[in-house]
Amino acid sequence: MKPEVRIFKDLEALSRAAADLFTEQAAQSIAERDRFLVALNGGGTPTRLFQLLATDFRDSVDWSKVHVFWGDERCVPPDDPGSSYGQAQDVLLSRVPIPDGNIHRIKGELGPPEASKAYSLILKQFASAPLDWPRFDLVYLGMGEDGHTASLFPGSAVDMSEPAVPVTAHYQDRPANRVSLTPVVFNSAHLVAFMATGEKKAQTVAEVLSDRYNPAPYPAQRIRPNNGRLIWLVDEAAASKLPEDL
Repeated sequence: MKPEVRIFKDLEALSRAAADLFTEQAAQSIAERDRFLVALNGGGTPTRLFQLLATDFRDSVDWSKVHVFWGDERCVPPDDPGSSYGQAQDVLLSRVPIPDGNIHRIKGELGPPEASKAYSLILKQFASAPLDWPRFDLVYLGMGEDGHTASLFPGSAVDMSEPAVPVTAHYQDRPANRVSLTPVVFNSAHLVAFMATGEKKAQTVAEVLSDRYNPAPYPAQRIRPNNGRLIWLVDEAAASKLPEDL
């Protein structure tokens, strides 16, 4: 199934669409399964999404049934400025009535091998048989200018069977010491939503969304849900090199 591409004027419009997806998927998942499993992304792009979920969309979600996970994390303490958990906690989670027990962070302070093993055990607690990990209701992912997503970088192993892996090798200018979920988890999700903004990503967006499958240098191409939906939310700048008929 080809991905659905939605193009927005700017980050604000894109973020509101991403918040709409959150509330829609939450309502549907809670109605069908009595819980909503969502994996968040880090970096600058989702900050506005988090702000909107904590304000304009706060009362549209039954937060008592939301379980929050992360697609990847830097191996730093949770109060470190580089922590994706810390970012979401500050901007979103501390501002909504979600139970502490529903927040499932990657314990980056343990270091990559230990943190990835510990997170695999957490994932297993929410597994959807016959899988050893949950079938997420919604996964948010970003993409770097180099085509990386989560902490899956160009040149990293394409075939991974583990749900979570330590990232200890340096890729280009990216520092090591991270934990990442892997495509086997992302591709099990009901819905994966990429968020990409800015002209600097336009060429990579066009390449990743082309018919040329090249997953080694473009890890974002490894994300192809097996039995779910894939949506790309992009602003006009990031979409500027896409073919008109996409």
